Amino acid sequence: MTREQYILATQQNNLPRTENAQLYPVGIYGWRKRCLYFFVLLLLVTMIVNLAMTIWILKVMNFTVDSPLVLQSDRNVTVNARNHMGQLTGQLTVGADAVEAQCKRFEVRANEDGRVLFSADEDEITIGAEKLKVTGTEGAVFGHSVETPHIRAEPSQDLRLESPTRSLIMEAPRGVQVSAAAGDFKATCRKELHLQSTEGEIFLNAKTIRLGNLPTGSFPSSSPGSSSSRQTVYELCICPNGKLYLSPAGVGSTCQSSSNICLWS
Repeated sequence: MTREQYILATQQNNLPRTENAQLYPVGIYGWRKRCLYFFVLLLLVTMIVNLAMTIWILKVMNFTVDSPLVLQSDRNVTVNARNHMGQLTGQLTVGADAVEAQCKRFEVRANEDGRVLFSADEDEITIGAEKLKVTGTEGAVFGHSVETPHIRAEPSQDLRLESPTRSLIMEAPRGVQVSAAAGDFKATCRKELHLQSTEGEIFLNAKTIRLGNLPTGSFPSSSPGSSSSRQTVYELCICPNGKLYLSPAGVGSTCQSSSNICLWS
């Protein structure tokens, strides 16, 4: 220690000490302390109220882990979708009278494989389900044409094509084929049934061809071929207008003798 350091240390030890030094308390006292306690208590009460309101909202809206989300409204529920510019791109509205969806394309997909079951846009409506079933009593009504390669009834059910007030027309440039593999084919009408071939022929191929309720021509009373005996064999004749009739068979053709029936048609 140098001399200067020794003298300085000796002078500091010889300084008089103040016995009555004033002490300043450190802390918050008085009205400041009461205000702090009040704000802490107010914050605690606010937290409790917020927690109670949150629990009440979860209880009222049925927000649970295992239950589905339920949105209820007295009028309607609307869900909007917007892009990054805030423009409306899609809207789903559930109202009391209808469910409306406004979007560029609407799709319904299967849950398992995600294939499209139903899709609709401005150009077309596509149904991708394996079977389209209409259970209404009036069936399905189409305002315009329907394109399909196959129309089939359900198993053990009849397929019926009907036009209650107008005509039913089936056309095909390469032919129309109607077949009944295990049953009968019947065509009935109220007035006339026309079979017409403009360039070809009408071909009937069967073991037996029956024409029921054909009119029977009669001989004039002076005709030598007339007979009062019971006739069992008849000849099939045709009038110039195409009408068919039966004539009692004889040794030769008797159509000319009983052609007076053609005058009645």
